[in-house]
Amino acid sequence: MPINITMPALSPTMEEGTLSKWLVKEGDQVKSGDVLAEIETDKATMEVEAIDEGTVAKLVVAAGTQGVKVNALIAVLAADGEDVGAAASGAGSAAPAAEPAAKPEAAPAAKAEEQVKADAPAVAPAAPAAPKAAPVSASGNRTFSSPLARRLAKEAGIDLSAVWGSGPHGRVVKSDIEAAVAGGGAKTASAPAATPASAPSASAPKGASDEAVMKLFEAGSYDLVPHDNMRKIIAKRLVESKQTIPHFYVTVDCNLDALMALRAQLNDAAPRKDSAPAYKLSVNDMIIKAMALALRDVPDANVSWTENAMVKHKHVDVGVAVSIPGGLITPIIRKAELKTLSVISNEMKDLGKRAKDRKLKPEEFQGGTTSVSNMGMMGVKEFAAVINPPHSTILAVGAGEQRVIVKNGEMAIATVMSVTLSTDHRSVDGALGAQLLGAFKGYIENPMGMLV
Repeated sequence: MPINITMPALSPTMEEGTLSKWLVKEGDQVKSGDVLAEIETDKATMEVEAIDEGTVAKLVVAAGTQGVKVNALIAVLAADGEDVGAAASGAGSAAPAAEPAAKPEAAPAAKAEEQVKADAPAVAPAAPAAPKAAPVSASGNRTFSSPLARRLAKEAGIDLSAVWGSGPHGRVVKSDIEAAVAGGGAKTASAPAATPASAPSASAPKGASDEAVMKLFEAGSYDLVPHDNMRKIIAKRLVESKQTIPHFYVTVDCNLDALMALRAQLNDAAPRKDSAPAYKLSVNDMIIKAMALALRDVPDANVSWTENAMVKHKHVDVGVAVSIPGGLITPIIRKAELKTLSVISNEMKDLGKRAKDRKLKPEEFQGGTTSVSNMGMMGVKEFAAVINPPHSTILAVGAGEQRVIVKNGEMAIATVMSVTLSTDHRSVDGALGAQLLGAFKGYIENPMGMLV
């Protein structure tokens, strides 16, 4: 019988993903362990392997399709000895599960733009709206569409090349075909009937809806860029964090002179390996270590809040914010309090590189007990970061800069860094947060303590 290949759940929180690339084609023979496709989640790109042997009978979801739900059918294999054509024909009924039109954000954006055009003053009321050209490939001979849209268009006798797609990258999706059927033919620009400029919209939105926001701007003065999975997940989690976590902030200034001197000394003493130093410590590496040791020394702050109990962690797993195109990700240094500075440095370089390439495994960026966000290299003096649940703390690090300080009753110049600790006030109150930040400041200003 046919073997169904479905969209895997690559992390506990994954709900949908993008099928970015197929590495096989219909008719290929595959065996267990062969890589079939690359799946892009909100944080990483991962490979999907075959767990059975067979022949690729049908690729149900096209490469590049966004918003594919977990457990949706994406391909069908014909088992050994099974007719490939018969296996492929049995895949059609499951195609709706992979419908990219299920992505909710794309349609409202398109409708919002149409609403703006409908409400714009009519320059020539008698002239009908010009239809939009159907999207085609670079070769000019193919309309991009989802498998379900193609099937519905065929059943309805509609020419796909005359349908304007509202899906990702102009892809024709289910709703476009349904609109074309309802309109008695191929969908054009989806332009509603022109209304006089003085007439209010019959469906004026309430609140800051997409349509209400678009009305504030002149038609044609903007482009709509649909949110990708990463941006949607980041937005969702930040809103949840601010709505559910009572943030409390504590700020201190740290003198970096001793740390900078020790860093230079350690880097100069690094052994050579293949003509390159075995490690090169950064200030951020030492901040990670100092935060881990501070939480080790103040274990009551190394916690996570739940409604029924406090989760008290036995080790300090430090997530480090890394900026990547379209958002950020927090790869985690596990058991950072037990690792040397050189190990932290080399591990962070590897995680940072793979984060930018979107090659991290879920276990490398999920979980953790605290986070560090360093914007000092961008020249930011001071900021407050948003806590990343289930963490109770996050440290926001500003730039180290030369400032005038008072030392032994006299003015002096020192390299000073401002850091702000955001705490979840349910689990880490003000006094405990101050104690934690004091321990961190102690390690930064007396960095030899990190070596013993």
